[in-house]
Amino acid sequence: MTEPILSVRGLSVSYGRVQAVRDVTFDVPRGGLVTLVGANGAGKSSIINAISGVLRPSAGTVRFNGADTTRTPAHTLVRKGLVQVPEGRQILATLTIEENLQLGAWHTDGSRTAEVYERFPVLADRRTLLAGSLSGGEQQMLAIGRALVAEPSLMLLDEPSMGLAPRVVDEVFAVIEAIRASGTSVLLVEQNARRALRAADYGYVLSSGELVQSGPGDELLADEGIVAAYLGLERD
Repeated sequence: MTEPILSVRGLSVSYGRVQAVRDVTFDVPRGGLVTLVGANGAGKSSIINAISGVLRPSAGTVRFNGADTTRTPAHTLVRKGLVQVPEGRQILATLTIEENLQLGAWHTDGSRTAEVYERFPVLADRRTLLAGSLSGGEQQMLAIGRALVAEPSLMLLDEPSMGLAPRVVDEVFAVIEAIRASGTSVLLVEQNARRALRAADYGYVLSSGELVQSGPGDELLADEGIVAAYLGLERD
């Protein structure tokens, strides 16, 4: 079998005496789209921040492309192809759209900027405007574009639908699925479990910092017990 692009084993994350994540183990296959879902406070963002080097885990290992990256700094991971789209977008509002993309491509020749403008015409049309002038959905597209110009082999997306209107959420998920279809592996952290599980090849359900269930996305979504106990979703 092909080695997964990301392998997480026994990961734990603590904030002082508070243990936010306990003994989490999962894989992301090459070219796959995997989602971590669960209620707010389940530990999803702590896991993705530990993987990307933003947080130092208290226990466990992270392997990316076969190498142990548990203690690798975030900027080094970006150079290696592991790129995060952070929760809340975190664009630089006082810089232009083009300047935000240039910063995302700090370690490359910037050759994928044209591809981003083609994928997101609204960014191309407004490239000289301040990023803070964009709507929430447009800012999310910019955050994803900023990650794409970094030439990721694995993209980590932290709550990309947060605070967006339903129509814009549809657009964001269409972009995520297109990114996976282009060959980039995706790890998606989402509170919108229904949309995430519909898009994902495989899903992991988190509750109070622990993995409580896993399986193909459509199977998890169809399991009434999981939905009622952990996801809080209304059925169609």
